[in-house]
Amino acid sequence: MAATYTSRPGDADVRWLPVDLRAPDQIATALAAVRPSAVINVAVRPADWATTADGAARLAAATRGHGCRLVHVSSDAVFSGRDVHYDEAALPDPVTPYGAAKAAAETAVRALTPSAVIARTSLIIGDGDSKHETFVRDLATGRRDGELFVDDIRCPIHADDLAAALVEIAEGDHAGTVHLPGPDAVSRYELGVLLTRRDGLDPALLRPAHRPDSPRDIRLDGTHTQKELTTRLRGAHKFLTR
Repeated sequence: MAATYTSRPGDADVRWLPVDLRAPDQIATALAAVRPSAVINVAVRPADWATTADGAARLAAATRGHGCRLVHVSSDAVFSGRDVHYDEAALPDPVTPYGAAKAAAETAVRALTPSAVIARTSLIIGDGDSKHETFVRDLATGRRDGELFVDDIRCPIHADDLAAALVEIAEGDHAGTVHLPGPDAVSRYELGVLLTRRDGLDPALLRPAHRPDSPRDIRLDGTHTQKELTTRLRGAHKFLTR
């Protein structure tokens, strides 16, 4: 097993290789060195089309050339929220630049590697080090000023559950689009309350607010996908309970 990095290796005890999806030579070098049977693409830079969209296309073309399986991780950001509930057959209708980049990546992956898996997921929560967890902790400790929306709703998933599901998918014979959300739909504010309670902080310091533009209620429906997996995906109310 091998992993890649752009700025510094991670902590896992695996073989680390430098790969920037904006650099085709680095992709080719890594694939030639490892000769993987499957590649899981979790790379993203929200404000960088070259990595999120074009990079995914480069990787798809490269994995096809090497004959290895591709699992491309996408996001619920490809949806606007107008339909609220989105199953695996739902078509993207992004309303943000990041969502547009992820939708373009999905299109490229489908076109270049029809046997690939596109795995859409939601907010990814870890054990304290994710971007959202850091933001909530800063709000609850007064290090940052801000609000959490009560009308921005997602289906958070724990990083461990997502990783296990992606490995299972990579080792299986799945193809097409799968959905990997947690089963609990919660608002950003409700998620913040759960996080502060887990961390022993006071949720009363969190300020609820409404989105200044329009509500975004995006609930991935992974019912079909979950039937095909042995990995169980926990909801936020379960994995954030102390």
